[in-house]
Amino acid sequence: MQKLELWARSIAFNAVFLFWVIVPTSLFVWVVFLPQRRVAKVVRFWQATFAWFAKKIAGIDYVIKGWGNVPSGACIIAAKHQSAWETCLLNVLFFDPAIVLKKELTYIPVWGWFAKASGLIPIDRKGGVKALVIMKKAASDAIQAGRKIVIFPQGTRVKPLVHKPYKVGVAALYQELTLPVVPMALNSGLLWPKNSFLKKKGVVTIEFLPPIPTGLSRSAMMRRLEDELEAASDRLAGKA
Repeated sequence: MQKLELWARSIAFNAVFLFWVIVPTSLFVWVVFLPQRRVAKVVRFWQATFAWFAKKIAGIDYVIKGWGNVPSGACIIAAKHQSAWETCLLNVLFFDPAIVLKKELTYIPVWGWFAKASGLIPIDRKGGVKALVIMKKAASDAIQAGRKIVIFPQGTRVKPLVHKPYKVGVAALYQELTLPVVPMALNSGLLWPKNSFLKKKGVVTIEFLPPIPTGLSRSAMMRRLEDELEAASDRLAGKA
């Protein structure tokens, strides 16, 4: 009976999610011509509705811990990435964040237009030093506009309890922007696994850890970020 319920919820949610991705983005594509801040408001509404669908249909809710660790002003959010779920919630957590994402995603028809209009920061992972320079310039512009930077340090979705190397992008931003880094741990991959049709019912925990202050060496910051973020995410792996 539980397996039947899991399949029923997953089929219903995936159908609604697909509809909510295709139809609004197609009908309201003209939104991409609005000022960037207005586009952010539209995206935030879309994501808030997504969160409601996830809770009511798939049974996926969430709680936030450690919000007091997030500065009210500019900072770098270094987030674990386990699922598509958290990417659909970032504008709800932080109004108008500048999210670092792989450049290939901006080539997706219609969705890529929204990504560009939202002021996200695409990075060419094969672009080497030039790509890092472009990313740092875009991030600096976002900070000047009062936006938080969100980056996935591992650059891709990684399953819970699986450890993969951290990439240099977050260290480059840390050095260039002279901002604290707030590690964002989560366990979304337990409920919405990577490339999985089935979505399990439960509560995702998002936990913001104490900020890593400015002034550390590049290697010291990276060691601290990886140690603390991996430990916290592993701890959360038993709490969904």
